[in-house]
Amino acid sequence: MKTKRLLDRDEVLGPLCLLPVVIYMALFIGFPFVMSFVYSISNVTIGNPHYRIVGLQNFIAIVEDPVFRKSLVNTCIFTFVSISIVIVLGHILAELLRREFRGKWVVRFLVMLPWTAPIALGAIGFLWFLDSVFSPIDWLLRTWGLLGSPDSLFGAQSNLYWLGRPELAMTSVILVHVWRILPLAAVILLAGMNAIPREIIEAAQVDGAGYFRRLFHIILPLLFPVIGVTILFATFFTFTDMTVVWILTKGGPPPNSTQVLASLAFLKGIAGGDLAQAAAVALFFFPVLAGIAAIVLRLVKKAVVT
Repeated sequence: MKTKRLLDRDEVLGPLCLLPVVIYMALFIGFPFVMSFVYSISNVTIGNPHYRIVGLQNFIAIVEDPVFRKSLVNTCIFTFVSISIVIVLGHILAELLRREFRGKWVVRFLVMLPWTAPIALGAIGFLWFLDSVFSPIDWLLRTWGLLGSPDSLFGAQSNLYWLGRPELAMTSVILVHVWRILPLAAVILLAGMNAIPREIIEAAQVDGAGYFRRLFHIILPLLFPVIGVTILFATFFTFTDMTVVWILTKGGPPPNSTQVLASLAFLKGIAGGDLAQAAAVALFFFPVLAGIAAIVLRLVKKAVVT
């Protein structure tokens, strides 16, 4: 009885409900972050586990490394282009999913499959689609006369070698990543659209506002906080992702055409055994993502206030 009365008190029940979240964040976010900082200022490697503080030497070394600079540029391109495509296509997909049509629940189920299925399986499937010899995409292009002859749109070669040419490799990686996170963006934007009062849209229609006028003057301004949250989630998922890159290209084709910071940290720490430099690369995520989060949340707050 005494325990029951104790749990009825807000000052006891609140912290108790938050305790699992605090424990999870401390174990799986806080502890790895602290260890990354500890490793980044040391000389620790897999072959030499003896800890010795070296200060900022690892950070200076990675900044001077041309592979790191190339990976940073690739990460920015990968993130910016992916998110731009996701926001545009996510809004179109959310708009379509709002409409009433036969088999709507089946379409919603299929749309969510790329997000719910393991990304490793999806990326392995795309390895076949983008294969240098047996790509069904290249076969379709040859069948339609767009590839394989001197006057073809994509050239006289029999295959495009999607993952073997630097520009096509980056394009392929971006499109596969867009395929992966598009369902999440669409669902978030769909929830935001459903929250917009129908009376506002109907009043605009009565006043003679066309679709694009309603879109740019009513829907998008009201949807901006939701779009901001979508951009934030998509940025975190994209900037720190290495699964698609690693499975499709492993950072290639040479020289590091699709290498991103996450895959570079993996190569240095796991494949190369240099835990200290890998931790320094991984720590670079923190100020960048913290800055992006601060800017986006500030803009969202201003939009909500106004």
